[in-house]
Amino acid sequence: MEPTNGSTAASWGGPAGMTDWEAVMWRAEVEPRTRSTGVLLEILDCEPDWDRLVAAHDRITRQIPRLRERVVEPALPLVAPAWSPDGDFDLRHHLHRLRLPAPGGMGELLEVTEALFDRPLDRSRPPWEAVLFEGLDGGRAAYALKLHHSLTDGQGALQLLELAHSRTREPGPTSAPAAPARPTLSPTSLLATRLLRRTAQAPVQLAQQFLGSARLAQRTVTHPGAVISDTVRFTRSLQRVLSPPPVARSPLLAGQDGTGYRLLVHDVPLADLKAAGKAAGGSVNDAFLAALLGGFRRYHEHFGVTVDRMPIAFPISLRTSDDPLGGNRFAGARFAAPVGEPDARERIAAVREFVLTARGEPAIGVLDVLAPLVSRLPTPVVVGLAASMTAITDVQASNIAGLGHTAYLAGAKITHTYMFGPRPGVAAMVVMASYDGTCCVGFNVDPDAITDLDLFADCVREGFDEVLAVRNS
Repeated sequence: MEPTNGSTAASWGGPAGMTDWEAVMWRAEVEPRTRSTGVLLEILDCEPDWDRLVAAHDRITRQIPRLRERVVEPALPLVAPAWSPDGDFDLRHHLHRLRLPAPGGMGELLEVTEALFDRPLDRSRPPWEAVLFEGLDGGRAAYALKLHHSLTDGQGALQLLELAHSRTREPGPTSAPAAPARPTLSPTSLLATRLLRRTAQAPVQLAQQFLGSARLAQRTVTHPGAVISDTVRFTRSLQRVLSPPPVARSPLLAGQDGTGYRLLVHDVPLADLKAAGKAAGGSVNDAFLAALLGGFRRYHEHFGVTVDRMPIAFPISLRTSDDPLGGNRFAGARFAAPVGEPDARERIAAVREFVLTARGEPAIGVLDVLAPLVSRLPTPVVVGLAASMTAITDVQASNIAGLGHTAYLAGAKITHTYMFGPRPGVAAMVVMASYDGTCCVGFNVDPDAITDLDLFADCVREGFDEVLAVRNS
């Protein structure tokens, strides 16, 4: 982590108050199957200087206040939790170093990263930790950053990297101005200030609702047909967004406990994957999802299981240019994916059609409307709802546009950037993050559902090769 622009860095994470969905993710953390913790793993071309790495973390956590803030729960669950400065913040609780066991290959690295995944974060401290893994073969090293989802989504994590990493091996400034201090909250003061704010804002909100109702009433009188048409359209969209995919889970992947972690990585040149998507009339994201489906088809075929369609889920970014850096701005879409389709072009076309339809759904952000109600429910109910929302799909997949240039960490060049997302009750969470011309794909799979990881890795490689071949067909 290297110094960055203070005013931009200070805004990462947004306001002190959690959104209602961030509160749901935070409260659901008490149950292993609904944990929302992800790990970013960077491969480095050499071992960075430890003292320089520590100093860089100290500087950047002073410039980005959210990284030195812990979560405060209100005295009564009438308002959402909030972020407050951790008066006892100690970087030694968050930054560690570990030497990999011999021979120090990717297998050993992924194994220790699995252990990092399995270890819950300390909820009394800022919910992140970082580990420098030394002793990677070829004189290399690796850096893992573990973040709770309530801090940020995948795109926000990449924004953090853009802020924190350098574009040169050379050291930057040895000091940088810290961000202004933020007010410290207690469970009681949080409840009192939020309730007072809600009371003060009530007249304005009531007036806005009244004006909105008046405008709707006027439009109903002047354009009754359009109002009825919009209402019907939204209602139908709502049914599609909230309904589970019209297909059962794969018998090969469903019914597992969802608490174990096995990690796998795969690399694809970004230009090649983009060209394959374009050749079939789609995007790099469409080609990515089609390649995954091809891999899963081959894995099912090996076990003699025929599956025509498989329920998968993927996020749709709701970020706008006005949103603060970091935080969470996404909605989920669920898809009865054509895993049984052997033609890669047809799979890309099917994915393309669904993604465009999902992005255009009027009710795509409806969960933001439901979140205030869900976040106030008792924690066991929140956990049950969170688990039921994810248990109806086999796979969750995400494609994140990452850094398009070479970046450095304390003088070491980053060669690959993998993101391993949380896997709440599904057989696999797959995240593709582009970095400096390479699509780095990270798989977090349930070892009880995907029992032969080597076979699965071969199937994934063949699935991507199948899609890449579209370029030349």
